[in-house]
Amino acid sequence: MMEDLPIDTSHPAVRDYLALISRLQVLTPLSLLVNIATLMVCTFVLDPNLGQISKLYPSAISPKPSMVAVYIVAIYIGQVGYCALLVLARKPETKRALIKGCGFPLMLANWMMAFWAIAWILQAFLLSTICLGILLALLLYANVVLLIYHAPTSKRPLDIAFIHAPLRAFLLFPLGLMFPYSLFVTLGLTWSPGEPQHYARGQWAGCAVMTGVNLLGGRSAAILSTMQTDKGTESVWSLKPKPFPVFFVVVLFTVLHPAALIVSSLWVWLRGRSRRTGPIALPPDEEDRVVGRPAEERPAREVDTEALWG
Repeated sequence: MMEDLPIDTSHPAVRDYLALISRLQVLTPLSLLVNIATLMVCTFVLDPNLGQISKLYPSAISPKPSMVAVYIVAIYIGQVGYCALLVLARKPETKRALIKGCGFPLMLANWMMAFWAIAWILQAFLLSTICLGILLALLLYANVVLLIYHAPTSKRPLDIAFIHAPLRAFLLFPLGLMFPYSLFVTLGLTWSPGEPQHYARGQWAGCAVMTGVNLLGGRSAAILSTMQTDKGTESVWSLKPKPFPVFFVVVLFTVLHPAALIVSSLWVWLRGRSRRTGPIALPPDEEDRVVGRPAEERPAREVDTEALWG
């Protein structure tokens, strides 16, 4: 079957390219299935599950487990579309983005997220933080490569919907939610569930973390990125009690993100409109139109030298 292709399959580069596509088409859905299966077992089978362990270690930046679960489901839905695009992609730009942009980092990220769930269930929080750090590095690398070498464009909306958006959402999961929280638990910046009077422990560190995360997440004016960042901040302030500095920061950025999106969209629209407004081209003179000369050229006139010099 390989010999029937209208390309030279004996060329080493072509063989490597085809093998790479085949590996990604198999290993990426497999890693996603392992990720989904691991989190489902850790959520619905084991006791205590992922959410219950989070409730055992409340902190100043603890996210609400139910909202985190909804966010993870959205990530999985986006990755299902990514896997479908991996099989059905026909444009060379899309294939390059899938293969050279985020193929292997995303596959490894799914495995690393499964390892994190196991470490969290075992309450090995140092190992959990290490797994989340590796997950963050993989997704950060994939997103940077996509933005630099395979930038999103309106000419390929499917790439935005099933490559850039899922990768951005996946990045915000460790960056804005779980990695800081796991680090807080590892460092002991938590309190006992029955002692809410100690909820101010680590409040300024949490305020700094939430400010930095929201500034990084809010640099993009994309609608999906704004929604993803807002979901992250909402999952933090919706779980109470929260110290005032952290609560103020997350509520503030929840309001600022959509406001910044609206302002930037209006700015782009007004700027594009001003560019479209240029100088008005006047129609040529009637005399020039009859003669067939351009409007800027005047016909030569005969000069009477005797009348000029008297």
